[in-house]
Amino acid sequence: MNRNSYWLKNVRIEVGFEQGDNRMKTLTEIVHLKVVEGKIAALSKEQPRDNLPEKDAKGFLLLPSLKEMHIHIDKTYYGGPWKACTPITNGIFTRIAEEIKLLPQQLATAQERAEKVIELYLKHGHSHIRTHCNVDPSIGLKNLEATLNAVNKYKDVMTFEIVAFPQHGLLRSEVAPLVKEAMEMGATHVGGVDPATIDRNIEKSLDTIFDIAVQSGSSVDVHIHDPNSLGAFTFERMAHYTKQAGLQGRTTISHAIALGDLETVQLEETVKMLVDNKIDVTTTVPINRPTIPIPLLTQMGLIVSLGHDSITDHWSPFGTANTIEKMCVLAERFRLVDEKSLSSLVQYGTGGINSLSATGERQWPKIGDDASMILVDASCSAEAVARRTDVKALFYKGKEVNRLEMEKQSVAK
Repeated sequence: MNRNSYWLKNVRIEVGFEQGDNRMKTLTEIVHLKVVEGKIAALSKEQPRDNLPEKDAKGFLLLPSLKEMHIHIDKTYYGGPWKACTPITNGIFTRIAEEIKLLPQQLATAQERAEKVIELYLKHGHSHIRTHCNVDPSIGLKNLEATLNAVNKYKDVMTFEIVAFPQHGLLRSEVAPLVKEAMEMGATHVGGVDPATIDRNIEKSLDTIFDIAVQSGSSVDVHIHDPNSLGAFTFERMAHYTKQAGLQGRTTISHAIALGDLETVQLEETVKMLVDNKIDVTTTVPINRPTIPIPLLTQMGLIVSLGHDSITDHWSPFGTANTIEKMCVLAERFRLVDEKSLSSLVQYGTGGINSLSATGERQWPKIGDDASMILVDASCSAEAVARRTDVKALFYKGKEVNRLEMEKQSVAK
């Protein structure tokens, strides 16, 4: 057995819901969890009787490790001097014009700052990051090189996906050849941004994106900010090209702003089309514009995940890398205050995993699952979300990555 085999003792896990006094309560138990070769091998209430090493979880709650599904680690101010953003005078084109000068200036520190962002995500309990990486005329493939160097240093504690992202427009900046080269260098997804507004040619833009993806055996992740019927029409064409390319289950629409604008019938038709083609959506839960109706979309079968997009850069001074905090923003935005609703929000930050099903059956952890998990100072996942609780420890496939001081016993009894 390797070093990823041990007992994690005194772990709190969720085992069900109990109704009483007009209030739902989460039931938990303290168990000992056996990890063997990076997998969960046993859950027991009995004291371990073998000679494996033991770690004490001190009654803290066990949750699946977190996944950041939309971030740009290649262009950040994080780790450097504080800078607020300049005013926007021409929408997204203000930022694109700014990048032409800014990105070459940032290149000397791009890898170092990307590493600092990765470390911040590890601190907050993440075992996976999907990062978008600029491919554009001002920087070429140099940001991708810096990103690949950064993620390579953390490949033993985290998994990564890298989107070759033509921020300045795939057609507008004529970078299709560079995107193809990026796929050969190690990018996992072909990106795009607003085929209508930026590229001014929905069909040619999407045809090029999906053609590169098919040729390289890659997945697709396209930013679509366009609202209302324009956004909905772009989704329709995304579905067409996804089906044509056979990329069902491998296509993501980032932001998908139009889903927050559509009336009921059109929303239902659009979501059904996305679900039928296994297209998923990522969102930052924006509060400065109509937010896509995340709980309703989930009820309709659409897979939705969370991302921060920015960690203090020239696009936004905000962003914390704290996905539990982002879950709480989601809860507040949609007024989800009851136990079951709060508990269910964990799925948006864990790749679809909740500890309990809607009817209270334990779904996680189970024997055979990867031991990629976090310990948090909360009595249950609902409390973890509502109180934005701290992550006390992160384990990646059994490997202890980050363990903060746990002198304080969990408040749960």
